[in-house]
Amino acid sequence: MGHRRRPKRLAEKLRQIREALGVSQQEMAQRLGHRLKASTISRYECGRNIPPPEVLLAYSRIAGGSMEQIIDDDMDLTLRV
Repeated sequence: MGHRRRPKRLAEKLRQIREALGVSQQEMAQRLGHRLKASTISRYECGRNIPPPEVLLAYSRIAGGSMEQIIDDDMDLTLRV
């Protein structure tokens, strides 16, 4: 089984998206769906956990960008929130 490489800027970008929306971690969890809790969003934003692909897709749709922008450390976010 392969090991997923942790993007270094992922946590920062996820926090950027939430802050650009002006919502709490609880509100972000509700917007993303997938039965997420605020504590899960906190773990994503602190870099303790990596969101699964379906959650990253939800983040990208909310932000109006692409998953690639979120997970590629060499790309900056272009938010359309």
